[in-house]
Amino acid sequence: MPTLSIIKADTGGFVGHCAVHPDMVEEATRRVEAARGDLLLDGKVATCGDDLALIMTHEHGPDAAAVHSFAWDVFHATTRIARDLGLYGAGQDLLSDAFSGNLRGMGPGYAELEFAERPSETVLCFLADKTEPGAWNLPLFRMFADPFTTAGLVIDAKMHAGFQFEVYDLYQEKRIVFDCPADMYDLLMYIGAPARYVLHSVTSKTSAEQAVATSTQRLSLIAGRYVGKDDPVMIVRCQSGLPAVGEALEPFALAYTVAGSMRGSHHAPLMPVAAAQAHPSRFDGPPRVVCLGFQISGGRLIGPRDMFDDPAFDRARAQANEVMDYLRRHGPFEPHRLGLDELEYTTMPALEDRLSDRWQPLPTAATPATTPAAAAERHAAAAGRR
Repeated sequence: MPTLSIIKADTGGFVGHCAVHPDMVEEATRRVEAARGDLLLDGKVATCGDDLALIMTHEHGPDAAAVHSFAWDVFHATTRIARDLGLYGAGQDLLSDAFSGNLRGMGPGYAELEFAERPSETVLCFLADKTEPGAWNLPLFRMFADPFTTAGLVIDAKMHAGFQFEVYDLYQEKRIVFDCPADMYDLLMYIGAPARYVLHSVTSKTSAEQAVATSTQRLSLIAGRYVGKDDPVMIVRCQSGLPAVGEALEPFALAYTVAGSMRGSHHAPLMPVAAAQAHPSRFDGPPRVVCLGFQISGGRLIGPRDMFDDPAFDRARAQANEVMDYLRRHGPFEPHRLGLDELEYTTMPALEDRLSDRWQPLPTAATPATTPAAAAERHAAAAGRR
């Protein structure tokens, strides 16, 4: 059975965190083309913001050492180019110098899905920049559990039984599977907290086919410090008992709010854009999402088609700009800035340590300034002034 892998990394930004330099794309493309027919069935190179993504089909299964090692070598090659060009954050996502069997815990993000190819295999590959893995929670729920988005949940006999949602707890490193629609409210309780609970996969209850794979790597949890936002990727299979392409795209007609943007520490709207517009610059945002559509035939990637290169998403883009204006006016205040619990890997811990000895206990009832007599004196003085 073929495996579809999306493996991405930020190996250097041009300019700042905006984009990937054309020389890096050219080097990655050359290496992917050289591997086609040997290691890979097929492969494409794509970008979103400052992230370079390798979209590959092969027959080695998920977490294959050969495929992950190939991606690791590509990212090191593009890092060398980034350093030669003096690009920003060269090799930012490569947290180790030595490959250790697969990319788990090494920095690059990846989503992989092994499947039996259908007569017409329709796949959407989503790439996001300046946000975190939990950014996929809301659209995946709407694609596979919300009949107001996906009519097939009501009228398609192959979908009516619902789907199973696999959720990862990124802090406790645990997983759970929710059976929907029966467990819908339980599912929402968890995935509504996307900084910690992330949808990793979705599987059809009717056919037992896996329909979704997402990247769930959080760089800050791996590195123990803030080293950039995670910029997730996602694979969604469509049609024939799964959401239609139009149903899978519908959630992105809303510029919903995600965590990320400047220094990974702010809430901002997610803007669906054509690949040519996936270069966030204003306050490192708004965060962007690109969707590349493929038909897969005999392992070949037929495409891509740029799915958000469509005026139907113009209103979502306008909405994203309006919401960005509103949130930016809050400056360093919540809800624009993330809550303190989500700033754990920024400068907040160092700031807490530096100021710890300046904090004083609150006054107690025994403090003279708050005794009843003192209060009476203040009251009398105020009455005299009147």
